[in-house]
Amino acid sequence: MTQEQHLPLDNPAWHSLQTIQRYFAQGTETVQRYMSNVLPFMAYNTAEFSGLEGLQPWIDPAGESLFIIGELPALPKNWALESELVCAQMISTNTPATPTHNEEVIQLTEADKKEMVDFVNEGQPGYFKEDTPSLGNYYGIRKNGKLVALAGQRMKLPGYTEVSAVITHPDYRGKGFAQLLTTVVCRDIYAAGDVPFLHVVSNNRTAIGVYEKAGFEIRREISFWKIKAV
Repeated sequence: MTQEQHLPLDNPAWHSLQTIQRYFAQGTETVQRYMSNVLPFMAYNTAEFSGLEGLQPWIDPAGESLFIIGELPALPKNWALESELVCAQMISTNTPATPTHNEEVIQLTEADKKEMVDFVNEGQPGYFKEDTPSLGNYYGIRKNGKLVALAGQRMKLPGYTEVSAVITHPDYRGKGFAQLLTTVVCRDIYAAGDVPFLHVVSNNRTAIGVYEKAGFEIRREISFWKIKAV
């Protein structure tokens, strides 16, 4: 696979906010963000960019950190770069086979939302907000009534849906739960007519191996830039 394939994925948040997830968008014609209760992501139109300043009315006056995926633009004087997280962007190449794992997978609902938010933020703090579950379907595995593994859908743009929040409690790792849930989410995405993609920290070889077994391959490296408006 070459980087020239699937070009909308070079700026996935922008294409999501402009189309399928526009109801979660705030901002101008050239720079937008997800509502603060949904995702800490912002994006801009790389073809017609006029600066991040236009987003200021939608930024918390006390200061707020947001992520830009892809190319980092010039920052206004009152914005600061906090960190860069280099990720492998992976894309599914075919519909995975029906899972043979005997664990029960449940589709999570509004009633599970608080538990989902708490669970994800224990393992991946800062990315999963109170209304992130509104972005797509989420699935989980419970043991003794408690959520021990989870995966779901995040960004959606025409033809593509992102697999995200693939997390297993440390006490239950090594049991195949991550691959099982990834497969379930992917089959759901394919059934809706889209292609699954995901992002994983580029040096996390264990996770990359799990996703490769689930039918993903690396498309490119892409950075998540954490910036703060101050």
